[in-house]
Amino acid sequence: MAKNKKKDKDLSYAEMVTKRNELKKQYMDLRFQMVVGHVDNPVQKRTMRREIARLNTLIHQQDLENFRKAAAEAIAK
Repeated sequence: MAKNKKKDKDLSYAEMVTKRNELKKQYMDLRFQMVVGHVDNPVQKRTMRREIARLNTLIHQQDLENFRKAAAEAIAK
């Protein structure tokens, strides 16, 4: 899990958004499978939800950095 965190931090903004969207799709599929009853590992749902939240945090941090840079440039002009 710790390795996964480091890998996610090294991704570009677009790659993080793409990975988050893929995980969301997989999570929805997993939820559907749980309703139907074909899930081997029920803990996988929690793990995926946490990974999506981690990516959302990293994406939000980059958004804030970009906003701050743009604000600083606007003030400097």
